[in-house]
Amino acid sequence: MPVPYREIPGLRFCPLVGEAVAAGFPSPADDYVEARIDLNLELIPRPLSTFFMRVRGDAMAGDGILDGDLLVIDRSLRARPGMLVVVCHGGAFLLRRLQRRGGRLWLVASAEGREPIPLDPEGGDTEFWGVALHAVHHLAPSVSRRR
Repeated sequence: MPVPYREIPGLRFCPLVGEAVAAGFPSPADDYVEARIDLNLELIPRPLSTFFMRVRGDAMAGDGILDGDLLVIDRSLRARPGMLVVVCHGGAFLLRRLQRRGGRLWLVASAEGREPIPLDPEGGDTEFWGVALHAVHHLAPSVSRRR
């Protein structure tokens, strides 16, 4: 049985502003209502099967996933076409979009000049490792404790 988040020591809860930020036309200011948000509950629906990985490279830059981004990966989900998946291919981890083309499954990068990788129906040298649920990247320089 999963451990409730409230019983995990060291969790941090951050304030959540009650109004969404306008990314198009500005909206009139409302009263700002603050609540608390637990990013574990928002981003990690199945904690026992969730892992984090850093992105290395630019193969998925067309999807806004950049070198150094942090991925939230759920290993319990079944990969389906259209999902971003992490696979072990040829002994290395790859992040690609799973697509069905002409009755076959392919691993497709979103960056220009990357060839799609056909999947062998027999399994071959590709093992599905998990489904990427979220990608976190910094918008301001030097905000990560890692940098």
